[in-house]
Amino acid sequence: MTIPARVWLTRYDTAWLRADAIAGVTLAAYLLPGALGDASLAGLPPQAGLYSCVFSGLVFWLFCSSRQTVISVTSAISLLVGASLGEIAGGDPARHAALAACTALLVAGLAFAAYAVRAGAVVSFFSETVLVGFKCGVALFLASTQLPKLFGFPGSHGDFWELMGHFFRGLGQTNPLSLALGIVALVLLLLGKTLWKHLPISLLVVVGGIVVAAVLRLDERGVALLGTVPQGLPLPALPLVNRTDVNEVVPLAMACFMLAAVETTAIGRMFEAKHGYRLDATQEFLAIGAANLMAGLGSGLPVSGGLSQSLVNETGGSRTPLSGLVAALITLVVVVFFTGLLRTLPQPVLAAVVLMAVTGLVQVEALRNIWRFSRREFAVTMAALLGVLTSGLLQGVLIGVTLSILLLLGRAARPRVAEVARVPGTSYFADLARHPENQREPDVLIVRPEGSLLYFNVDHVRDALKALVGERPTPPRLLLLFMGNVPHVDLAGAELLVHLRTSYAARGIDFRLAETHGEVNAALRRLSHGDAADLAETNQTIDDVLSRWRSAGSAKPAAILT
Repeated sequence: MTIPARVWLTRYDTAWLRADAIAGVTLAAYLLPGALGDASLAGLPPQAGLYSCVFSGLVFWLFCSSRQTVISVTSAISLLVGASLGEIAGGDPARHAALAACTALLVAGLAFAAYAVRAGAVVSFFSETVLVGFKCGVALFLASTQLPKLFGFPGSHGDFWELMGHFFRGLGQTNPLSLALGIVALVLLLLGKTLWKHLPISLLVVVGGIVVAAVLRLDERGVALLGTVPQGLPLPALPLVNRTDVNEVVPLAMACFMLAAVETTAIGRMFEAKHGYRLDATQEFLAIGAANLMAGLGSGLPVSGGLSQSLVNETGGSRTPLSGLVAALITLVVVVFFTGLLRTLPQPVLAAVVLMAVTGLVQVEALRNIWRFSRREFAVTMAALLGVLTSGLLQGVLIGVTLSILLLLGRAARPRVAEVARVPGTSYFADLARHPENQREPDVLIVRPEGSLLYFNVDHVRDALKALVGERPTPPRLLLLFMGNVPHVDLAGAELLVHLRTSYAARGIDFRLAETHGEVNAALRRLSHGDAADLAETNQTIDDVLSRWRSAGSAKPAAILT
């Protein structure tokens, strides 16, 4: 088992401590109200969200490879838990809480299993084009959840379109004082991002909001405040469930694990690209497992890497995962002793903090670059974005990933098959279409497949070869297949090569291979066919093959292909 904290703690620069501490305090101020709201989405008492943040936060920092990702209860998972357990629990609050904790423990088991089989490679399918769309979609979705709070009227639930519809319909209920407070907070946060980068502006804005709300009694003027927060912390224990209960929540646990894996790794990939370090996706499974194990034992609900929480952590100045530990410890102290201090935290100020955090997710220049580079890639980006806005975070990423895989399979199913010719005055051969000055060999057609020969693309390669042969005024006497760009052949691919030799020989055209790799040679030798063994021995350069063919004096005229 790997513990990344052992490595980065030995290299920890004490100059980072101030930044991590400030980020941790700022993060704690954001985690506390967020945890209360997400717990209500899950149909649980508010303290369940706090317990989840405390217990998971005390261990996640040890095992995660991302330096800014924060573990927390999230709206997506909370909504999933609430919708699924409401019917199973039958209206019993205690049973509901026990099933939620059980779900967290099952998520931990799934994450540990994924870590054990090194399943982190699956995140390689989350391409940058998918992540750009994912980040833009999440930014818009989170903004839609915070705008009603900023304008001072109650929010709603649903997808982006439902939330924005609710927002526009509710504009008539705007509280001018709430809006003014939120705009002032936004302006201060923007100035902190541009002019006062050396100040912990997010923390100062949160503390200032609490003080102003208490002194001016803003709640009496219609400004929504956080309200009373329960106090205390339970001892870790297993939830009181039976085997039937476990079986009932397994599907929910699998869905929560998928969502946690997608969210956490996508967030980590985002920070990896921005800060230039290496994310170990498999390691994140271990961190997710440890965090959910503690959340389940601590009477909480399933947790995941939280995007808005992680953004608040990063904008607060976090340098290492130590900020997550600081936030967990502060949350622990507040939950046990000082929950009353949070009562006067204004909701518009919290909304401003979130809105400021998500502004960096809309990467307009990246969208332009993708559009210029490939319309297909841009379509994948838009699919991920619209998927997030319409169906939620998990579906948005999965839609984008599915399209990426389909495009990848489409390219693999139709590899480029190019004619190559001699670079004048050399022994090198290059693409004739791209370099028309290259010189063809008399009576010879040299072709380069650009990809593996597999069962789903052999027909395409066969047809492409036939088309190239048919384009010649007279059929070539030798068809030479350059295999240097073919890393692998399966059974269908090996049989294609043997079939090509036989079929072209029947038409008076020799067929040979050049520069076959060892794996391709081995695959041909495994065929119980004499011609396959002959082909496997043709591990020569193009010049070598041409010299051997000419010395053999093959002069039989070629027939016209039909």
